[in-house]
Amino acid sequence: MADSFDAIVIGGGPGGYNAAIRLGQLGLTAACIDKRGSFGGTCLNVGCIPSKALLHASERFHEAHTDFARLGIKAQVELDLPAMMAQKDKVVGELTKGVEYLLKKNKAEAIVGEARITAPGKVEVKTKDGTRSLTAKAIIIATGSDVAPLPGVTIDEKQIVSSTGALTLKEVPKKLLVVGAGVIGLELGSVWRRLGAEVTVVEFLDRITPGIDAEIGKAFQRVLQKQGFTFQLSTKVVGVEKKKNGLVVTVEPAAGGEKSTVEADIMLVSIGRRPFTDSLGLDKVGVALDKRGRVITDSHFATNVAGIYAIGDCREGAMLAHKAEDEAVAVAEIIAGKPGHVNYDAIPSVVYTFPEVATVGKTEEELKAAGIAYKVGKFPFTANARAKTIAATEGMVKILADAKTDKVLGCHILGAEAGNLIAEVTLAIEFGASSEDIARTCHAHPTLTEAVRQAAMAVENWTMQM
Repeated sequence: MADSFDAIVIGGGPGGYNAAIRLGQLGLTAACIDKRGSFGGTCLNVGCIPSKALLHASERFHEAHTDFARLGIKAQVELDLPAMMAQKDKVVGELTKGVEYLLKKNKAEAIVGEARITAPGKVEVKTKDGTRSLTAKAIIIATGSDVAPLPGVTIDEKQIVSSTGALTLKEVPKKLLVVGAGVIGLELGSVWRRLGAEVTVVEFLDRITPGIDAEIGKAFQRVLQKQGFTFQLSTKVVGVEKKKNGLVVTVEPAAGGEKSTVEADIMLVSIGRRPFTDSLGLDKVGVALDKRGRVITDSHFATNVAGIYAIGDCREGAMLAHKAEDEAVAVAEIIAGKPGHVNYDAIPSVVYTFPEVATVGKTEEELKAAGIAYKVGKFPFTANARAKTIAATEGMVKILADAKTDKVLGCHILGAEAGNLIAEVTLAIEFGASSEDIARTCHAHPTLTEAVRQAAMAVENWTMQM
């Protein structure tokens, strides 16, 4: 096998494999190195994909238990957790094979091993068969991120689990304690809540889903509380004791104060993720990192060392698979001598609970902080005909537009299919559209997308529905 390439990609996740594929499409030779042994990264193996499989299955289980009777359907339902887990694993297996196929199809060499940059343009890979020395004109660091640890707490993936362990539990816990009210904690908390667990969420901040529009976040919390979630906000975990029958977790106010305890069978640590930049040899070659361990890059993803680039979770920005994918395409095109660009104002984010939360662009809080004058249009799903027919009336659509130009600056949705609905506004932001452009675009009736149109109409106070 040739050990000289146009580019070497370290990391086989959404950023890494897409970069290698795009390089191949552009006629460049590429190697994609991943130490997991199963390409697709955290997202495909132990993140986005398996969690969405369980979210879908648990939602169907909960729907059958609680909603069928209302719809005139009589059914007796019982949980087969091993079968549910097997279906999740089947999906993951099929998709990882798909990634390997795409790499091969685009003539990118997939290498399983641990990579280390030994010098600009040189990478050493430890594989099961020995060590390979690779050379390339360009090196792309796409190593993703890892679970952020909770100080003083050891994750054993049995009683105290990360998101990885929470995806493979052998039985439904009676009591699940989730540490962290971000996307991962709330999604996995939703899975086990639907399957019968009592779920308590401890969050250091005074709100859930930090970074999401505050109004949407408050409404989202109310919805989850209706579903049975218990929240302890402005609270921190200060100790965990393993008992014969479970865990005793000690918590106290974030600002300090009287301690209390919470009992749980399983504790899920989901306080965030940190960039994976250790053991890559970055210090040896002089690649600069910031205080959070992220690789510092310029607007073209280049590091301070010529020929070395970084994309995805290991550099600044939101830790999202699709953000990494966009950066992968851009950096591959830059390396090929073409213009490559990512519009970070048009990167959507979705929480795949039910209802979903989806957001793109600026929040009200960000616009206020920046001193930007804006207009707001809102529309509740309670007034949407399609939402009524499918009994999914929780939530609303909120659109923010520039007060002078009417250019869409942001959109925040809490509701059924929010993750799909946000695509329309993401495209609008990408093309620099106004709220009026959305408002005057015909939408099929009855559909949930009409709520987006009505919110756009509400920016100028001419909503047509209830």
